[in-house]
Amino acid sequence: MRVRDFLLLVTVCLIWGFSNVVSKIVVSDWHVPPLFFAAARFAIVIAATARWLLPMPRPAWRIVAIGLLMGGGNFALLFLGLQTASPSAAAVVIQIGVPFTTLLSVVILHERIHWRRGLGIALTLAGVLLVVWRPGGVAISGGLLYIVACAFAGSLGAILMKQMSDVPPLRFQAWVGLTSFLPLALASAAFETGQWSTSVAAGWPFVAALLFAALLVSVFAHTAYYGLIGRYEANMIAPLTLMTPLSTMAFGVAMTGDHLDARMIAGAALALGGVLIVALRRKRATEVLVMSERP
Repeated sequence: MRVRDFLLLVTVCLIWGFSNVVSKIVVSDWHVPPLFFAAARFAIVIAATARWLLPMPRPAWRIVAIGLLMGGGNFALLFLGLQTASPSAAAVVIQIGVPFTTLLSVVILHERIHWRRGLGIALTLAGVLLVVWRPGGVAISGGLLYIVACAFAGSLGAILMKQMSDVPPLRFQAWVGLTSFLPLALASAAFETGQWSTSVAAGWPFVAALLFAALLVSVFAHTAYYGLIGRYEANMIAPLTLMTPLSTMAFGVAMTGDHLDARMIAGAALALGGVLIVALRRKRATEVLVMSERP
């Protein structure tokens, strides 16, 4: 990999990790309603990418489903989870999306799981269970349940995305924004209160966080990642993206005071090791897992 591209990938992973922690601050510390935050984010994405909407990718139903799963559904569940879950715990638990994607590929795409991928899935699940384990048994919080649902939505969207071809990254981003904004806005209007008052109270830092999430994360980082996937093999790119959960944990400790104990570290090591085993399987670049945990 060229040095410039490696540094670009490092930057992308750092942006994703930082975004997870910023999102935690927005929905937890500033109390901005999560559905409203997601809707506002995608409104900006639409404005930035509207020129790439046409021609519409075909089949239409699939691009709409992908947009809802990997956009509105994924981010709404992520932000709901981050209201109560720590960024570090969420960064580990969301790795369950990789086994989800693998298992869904068996059911929908009729792929086969060899023993190495099975081992990776088992290690990932063991790591996630260790993170949510408490004395007396497993005690997964409501926030982490949202994170698990977020991972499943992103994984299903990734499988549907594998069945599409020749969709430029910016066109994909444009349709994710378009299909996500209206459902999120309606859901926020129906189920949330205090959208404007909490946003105004947060002030310019909220505006900066919103622009960061929409422009740097969605438009720049995701587009750059898809470009790298097009230039390099999956078994080179996928392991390097494990920098994202590691950077999330580091930023979480530094910015939100996340507590890391031996159990959390061991669980993270198991989960990330399992993801690495799954990711290192030989696949064409176009068949790479679209990592559902992208913020």
